[in-house]
Amino acid sequence: MESGDGTSEKISRRYEMRFGALPLSNGKTRFNLWAPRAQSVHLILPHDDPDVRPLPPLTLNRQKDGWYSLETFAPAGTRYRYLINGTDSVPDPASRHQPESVHGDSQVIDPASFPWRDGHWRGRPWHEAIIYEVHVGTFSPEGTFDGVTQKLDALAQLGITALELMPLADFPGRFGWGYDGVAMFAPCARYGHPDALKNLVQQAHARGMMVLLDVVYNHFGPEGNYLHGYAPAFFHRHRHTPWGNALNFDGRQSGWVRRFFIDNALYWLEEFHFDGLRLDAVQAISDHSATHFMDELNEQVAAGPGQGRHIHLVLEHGDNATRFLTPGTDGHYSGGRAQWNDDFHHSAHVLATCENQGYYGDFHSDPITHLSRCLDEGFSFQGEFSHYYRKKRGNPSAHLPPECFVNFLQNHDQTGNRPQGERLHALAHPEIMRALTVLFMLAPHPPMLFMGQEWGSLKPFYFFSDLEPRLQPSIITGRRREFIHFFNLTPTQPPPPFPDPTRSETFMASKLDWDEACKPSHQEWLDLHKYLIKIRKKEIWPRVRQGLGRPTRKSRDSTGSFHVFWSFQTGETLTLMAHLSATPQYLEPPKGRCLFATAEKSLHPQAWYAGWFINDTHSNSSLPTTP
Repeated sequence: MESGDGTSEKISRRYEMRFGALPLSNGKTRFNLWAPRAQSVHLILPHDDPDVRPLPPLTLNRQKDGWYSLETFAPAGTRYRYLINGTDSVPDPASRHQPESVHGDSQVIDPASFPWRDGHWRGRPWHEAIIYEVHVGTFSPEGTFDGVTQKLDALAQLGITALELMPLADFPGRFGWGYDGVAMFAPCARYGHPDALKNLVQQAHARGMMVLLDVVYNHFGPEGNYLHGYAPAFFHRHRHTPWGNALNFDGRQSGWVRRFFIDNALYWLEEFHFDGLRLDAVQAISDHSATHFMDELNEQVAAGPGQGRHIHLVLEHGDNATRFLTPGTDGHYSGGRAQWNDDFHHSAHVLATCENQGYYGDFHSDPITHLSRCLDEGFSFQGEFSHYYRKKRGNPSAHLPPECFVNFLQNHDQTGNRPQGERLHALAHPEIMRALTVLFMLAPHPPMLFMGQEWGSLKPFYFFSDLEPRLQPSIITGRRREFIHFFNLTPTQPPPPFPDPTRSETFMASKLDWDEACKPSHQEWLDLHKYLIKIRKKEIWPRVRQGLGRPTRKSRDSTGSFHVFWSFQTGETLTLMAHLSATPQYLEPPKGRCLFATAEKSLHPQAWYAGWFINDTHSNSSLPTTP
């Protein structure tokens, strides 16, 4: 197959699956619905014209294992619904588009109609990942896929190589973070048509950027999920997550549930050309099968889109479990390529703010030790007791390479789950932020920025959710309970004030201010990030690609200064020298070439210092300190 630019098109344009509605070459569409509890299923084809007499419902043929199927004339663009047992009208749970809402009609989409022109694209190796997390609705003034596309040049100039989109599976209401999705195959219609998302991915590829998608495979949202009525086998009756019933990956009839989510992952990777997935809260995927869902997903990805493309699975696992990061004998990773490292964030946050509430209390006594251990060994909690979680947390991680741990100073959770949604730049002194930025951007671990961080944005990012009115009080009550728990308050003590997450004003206040980036003080942060990314690409990428020659080492003196050493297969050693304290200290830089340091070599004591050095054949004493 040839793409429009004449290159060989090897990336699939449509993903064949049993779920959903798929147009056929003869003008018909095949409609399939898994409804094991239904006694009958009919297809409803509504008319937009109220003067046209509606078509009578069409009967779907019952097949084995709870499936219903029908082929009928219904070209792309046709709207449809299902009628369950003659009474319940529901959208397609595998709809490719919900043009009005998750409660409205589904729409037939021809996935082969989009003119893909990225046939040359094979992705990027993971060591080149410089990740940028985006919430589509607040990233641009338009709050759409097209709005993100218009900002891609700015991200390319910054040096970003991986755009990570917060969940897009359609959800109810006008706004939300995306973690309450119910139409798992339908990109959020408030952000635009599916073709607009495909164009966003294609335009990112044209600028050398991978695109990762955040997906939620641990629960459905509380509104717009009709599966309980006709396919209750999707859910465990007696297992729960913090967000509702656990999904049934290991019980009776779980085979089709597993297939639904495997197909969903492959659908995004094949049909939308995403380069990877970020899997939300993997610890909440309840599965006691002989083959865990994550293992099966990894195998299916490797056997499918992973053939000939760089496909990356990135995990969030709140328990610091490394089970899905352990490489097999063939060198492939079981379940994931990397994992978000909350321990790194918490250590750095405590250093920057001295906060000790909630989980920050686990890091408050000695944040430097926790941070240096994250740099050296991956996680800081590797089986030690967590006072916040009241249990032992984590597994050994020192055997894993740095590429397995995505480090960040900000993300949507750590910002948006604060009562006032403050970013770290609004909480910490610029001198502290500069040292932490230099430390985090040049470490061998993949760095992740949260939108606006590159210019030191001070705009808040709040939690917001526009569920139906009957659910809104529970959202507000839930936030209040979370803050009471996090700040260790009694039920009679009021939590800190927070904006109403159900109001549109809260959503609008979270939108990035792009004019802010043009102000001189913010331009300095932008220049710093651009310069550090250039150094990372030139100096860090080639060495990480070769791999470590021996385990990472660290040292610390009585003043709180510490060094971390990464020895590579090339025989070179990358050294971080850091003094993360307000108390100035005399520092003697290590031998070797300085890649970047927060201060020039001087006889004066230094506070909040971070410097990177490499002992290669080009070593000299030059200390670059400014972009």
